[in-house]
Amino acid sequence: MEKQSIKLGLMGFGTVGTGVVRIIQAHQEDLQKQTGLSIEVSRILVQDAEKSRNISSMEGVLTTDPASLLDDPEIEVIVEVIGGIHPAKEYILGALERGKHVVTANKDLMALHGAEILEKAQEKGCDVFYEASVAGGIPILRALVEGFSSDRIAKMMGIVNGTTNYIMTKMSQEGAEYSEVLKEAQALGYAEQDPTSDVEGFDAARKMAILATLGFRVPMKLEDVDVKGISSVSKEDIAYGKQLGYEIKLLGLARRDEEAIEVSVQPTLVPKSHPLASVNGVFNAVYVHGEAVGETMFYGPGAGELPTATAVVSDLVTVVKNRKLGVNGRGMVAPYKEKVLKEDSEKFSKYFLRIVVADKRGVLAQITQLLADKNISLEQVIQQPFNNGREAEIIMITHMSSKSDMDAVLAYMEQMDIVSTVQSCYRVEGGDK
Repeated sequence: MEKQSIKLGLMGFGTVGTGVVRIIQAHQEDLQKQTGLSIEVSRILVQDAEKSRNISSMEGVLTTDPASLLDDPEIEVIVEVIGGIHPAKEYILGALERGKHVVTANKDLMALHGAEILEKAQEKGCDVFYEASVAGGIPILRALVEGFSSDRIAKMMGIVNGTTNYIMTKMSQEGAEYSEVLKEAQALGYAEQDPTSDVEGFDAARKMAILATLGFRVPMKLEDVDVKGISSVSKEDIAYGKQLGYEIKLLGLARRDEEAIEVSVQPTLVPKSHPLASVNGVFNAVYVHGEAVGETMFYGPGAGELPTATAVVSDLVTVVKNRKLGVNGRGMVAPYKEKVLKEDSEKFSKYFLRIVVADKRGVLAQITQLLADKNISLEQVIQQPFNNGREAEIIMITHMSSKSDMDAVLAYMEQMDIVSTVQSCYRVEGGDK
């Protein structure tokens, strides 16, 4: 007799885990209509089974023993939302070894060990889905795998960290200092007490590694991503950016030219006319340029109990549908292309520069000559008095330049007597490929 339900084991019962259970309980009829099976949460792995929880029907379901999930032959799917690398990695690999399908929201794990997990899934004929690991409720991973399956992706740009986008939005709209807004974000719960992973760009870098792996079909690693956070961005940088027609965002960039790839996360000026410039607060957005389809953008809440849980349950529905069709594991495509990373001389961008110089005749000419010697021309220039008129501040937007040439210019500026400080240097991206 054909089964009428599918049992899952849930690992983790925090914010996202609670959201998963709530959605399954509230949407059971809809889920059954979509899949033909009822979905039953059979076991939930927790740290403390005695802890009081504001959710019903948990009697006899909670456990502190992972083996009660992994070794139960009736549990066909493991949903992992405990986070971190260990023991989540061992649990997921153990589940796959036993022939269980896996749904996870673990960006750290998939960024660092995704290739190993996907290879094990292919070996065992199991599904592994991880939509919630990148942009919460935004279905970007499924779009990359399915929606762009007949296209070649040339470029992805993303605001994929809500904490930093909240901070940058407040700084832009209120003219506030970074340190002030960070404290406010921590008080509101948008930023952790140790915000390093968010504000220094590491969280976004993990997500961009996942996007690049799926979008370009190459085994990208976290160390392949150039990372710079927002802690050095000042309200003056943002004000000058606005004056020149730009907003500053912590932007992830993954770009492919021919077969050479670059992936980075850094504060970036985007034109006010670009769709990403108007993505504010804790919202996320991913802009995708396909060679055939052209420009598309995916926008929505990047975190939170129900948006993230919605992505998890959506993956779960796909697992159940695949099971009904007998195609579990067949749609899984591990990275199969050789990874070719660009050299710095092959990475081209416009740049925003803000430097403080001696207020003397001919200084601007010396600066422009230095840039010209490296084949860098200027698109916009502002010069302002600085330090009560004793110095001058020069703000520039360059034309396209290689990263290696710009790095050489910055190194030379640091040695010039006429340059007091290089205040800022940020990438400038537009809507072009």
